[in-house]
Amino acid sequence: MVSVFSVFLLLVSRLQTRVVCSSSSGPLAPALYIFGDSLVDSGNNNQLPTLARANFLPYGSNFSGGVTGRFTNGRTVFDVLAELLGLPYPPPYLSSRTSRVITGLNFASGACGIIPETGNFVGICLTLDDQVRLFERAVLNDLPTLFNSSDEFSSYLAKSILAFSIGNNDYILNYLNPTFYNTSETYEPQPFAKLLVPMLSQRLERLYNGGARKFVVFELGPIGCIPAIAKKSKHDGPCDEESNLLVSYFNQMLQSMLENMTSSLAGSMFVLGRANSLAYDAIINPSIHGLTETRKPCCTTVLDGILPCIPLLTPCPNADKYFFWDGYHFTDVISWLLASRCFNDTKVCSPVNIQDLVHI
Repeated sequence: MVSVFSVFLLLVSRLQTRVVCSSSSGPLAPALYIFGDSLVDSGNNNQLPTLARANFLPYGSNFSGGVTGRFTNGRTVFDVLAELLGLPYPPPYLSSRTSRVITGLNFASGACGIIPETGNFVGICLTLDDQVRLFERAVLNDLPTLFNSSDEFSSYLAKSILAFSIGNNDYILNYLNPTFYNTSETYEPQPFAKLLVPMLSQRLERLYNGGARKFVVFELGPIGCIPAIAKKSKHDGPCDEESNLLVSYFNQMLQSMLENMTSSLAGSMFVLGRANSLAYDAIINPSIHGLTETRKPCCTTVLDGILPCIPLLTPCPNADKYFFWDGYHFTDVISWLLASRCFNDTKVCSPVNIQDLVHI
């Protein structure tokens, strides 16, 4: 008679075998290419003349690689996505020898946006146009020589995932910053969104024409909830809902744009990352998501979070209970929440989640 303990050992053995087979089967996608702003910058701004940098403690306090230039305590949302895909973290393009990296690159740059002028008052950053050009130079021009044939390279590129998180700064640093920009005087909220979305669409189509086929584009987050904006606005509750309404126009147009591109561009799949509602729910209902603090940043800042973490000061001891790391950026635990739900849940990433996208 087989004992319960023996059955338990057999189940454990089978589970271990499954884990080994899964880990030895290789990554789910050949590469992950990242485009965006400081939410996903992994160190490009370290190499640029800009005030928008995070290459000092306490940034990186909970990251395995220490201080890298990530604007958070740990991983970015696309770092977590890379882990889930079985890929290494895509290195920042400007700080790595990238000519032979075929598992992906990170072109994101803090303070930049879709509009070329966004963020230029804090220094030089890689605009979305810059990021697309660098992708074309590094991937479309240099990588084909590492493949046996043009067909092999085309297959690689078509199966790779291009991930975007950009546009937040066009509101935070541009539209809501009349000291440096007159866009809020020139455009009503909806026309401003109509300016941004087609500009993004043109860059996505340019990458499609270069051979990319799988895109993940995240919505703009609830910017009215970030400490840098919420604390300087007169409102009831944790968020400035007028600021949140601004980005809702962009997000609505973004959804329609991605749906139209998927239907009109043969062989493409444009996935919408519905980050806004999930992040907002975590801020409004923190206990459901294991959080205790969703208004204050974990690190010590000045001017109500408008400036970054004060260098070298010890942050809160329980960052995994905080939504915000500084006045603008979220913590590692929120990166995990957004990326893991996008990977598994079609309510967060649609029309397909990332786990299904890799099989298309």
